[in-house]
Amino acid sequence: KKKKHKKHKKRKKHRKKRRSSSSDSDSDSGSGSGSNGSGGASKPAAAVGEEEDGAAGDNPRVLLKTSMGDITIEVFLSRVPRTASNFLDLVSTGFYEGLHFHRVIRDFVLQFGCPFSKDPASPEAGTGAPPPASSFPLLGGAEGEATVTRDSKGGTIADEHVWRRSNSIGTLSMANTGDPDSGGSQFFINTAQNTFLDWFNAETEPSHVVFGKVVSGMDV
Repeated sequence: KKKKHKKHKKRKKHRKKRRSSSSDSDSDSGSGSGSNGSGGASKPAAAVGEEEDGAAGDNPRVLLKTSMGDITIEVFLSRVPRTASNFLDLVSTGFYEGLHFHRVIRDFVLQFGCPFSKDPASPEAGTGAPPPASSFPLLGGAEGEATVTRDSKGGTIADEHVWRRSNSIGTLSMANTGDPDSGGSQFFINTAQNTFLDWFNAETEPSHVVFGKVVSGMDV
């Protein structure tokens, strides 16, 4: 499935493009690789603040080296261990090496993580995911669950709707097709206050789990 972004009145939806959709004309912005280094009455609860991201040392950091500069990311392993462990596994195994930001939308998001984006002109850029049925170690998770196996068909993981962190500027969030449990390797960096993308916002359709934030390099 291809990650797709649409406009809906004044709101934007952020999704994986679907293979059956025509490709968008969003610009490419260089390549990158990873290395370890309130609401309305219909909302179930208000979003948590940055003070709940976890104490210093609780969360690992990753250095994303791009052709335009370095970006340092804090990964919320202590809050969303499954989603964070999936990302950290892809980093440690070199999955993100040589990929491009295949979607750059001004004042919205920067999207990354599709294996087909090694060729930024590929019509399949935005459709890829990790290998089906691949596994990764669960870090910082509950006892008794040592590994997680991705979906046998799409290489995706289950949505981790356990922590209400909003899609605020500088946060990293899982991209998906719009269907439940359809996130895999692709994620986006929010460059605007995209609260309508919050999974816990019952007033809007998009549903995206925040699993990290940029701690330096937002000016890249």
